[in-house]
Amino acid sequence: MIKKQLIILITSLMILTPVKGQKDNPQTITYNAIGYFRTPYTPETRAPRQGILKPDVKARIEILPKYREALQSLELFEYIIVIYHFDKSEGWHPVTRPPVSNPRYTFGLFATRSPNRPNPVGIAAVKLEKIEDGILHISGTDAFDGTPVIDIKPYLPSIDAIDSPQNSLLEKELGLPGKTK
Repeated sequence: MIKKQLIILITSLMILTPVKGQKDNPQTITYNAIGYFRTPYTPETRAPRQGILKPDVKARIEILPKYREALQSLELFEYIIVIYHFDKSEGWHPVTRPPVSNPRYTFGLFATRSPNRPNPVGIAAVKLEKIEDGILHISGTDAFDGTPVIDIKPYLPSIDAIDSPQNSLLEKELGLPGKTK
């Protein structure tokens, strides 16, 4: 009986899993918010192009009660990576020109950090100031107030910081100041 159920389950998974190379077979993916940003930014007031460009702006992430236990030991990290949903994003274009970028270039959307994407997911490294009662006090975000947070991970320099001279040169073309050493 168990073997029969397992075969049915495997067969069902094979039917639901798209075949490699299959055209136009989008898969629906559902995530639940684990919390929400509380920031001074709104669509009317706008937000910085990247939160790191305004590192002193304070904000909060309010974690929903059922996820608060998962915050254990997060306070040990000075920086965290926050993954969030650009819920106010409207449409997307395959080619774009980032603000302040070199006018000689246009960029494919996937070569930019535009919030207007087919799957409007944002990712940011922010400074974690402290955690109190399920509220993360942070600085250096570009998210609008009320933006849903999908996940949080620790920022680990040995994994997340890649020294790339080529990418550093392209930052200037994208209109970003780049890192100074």
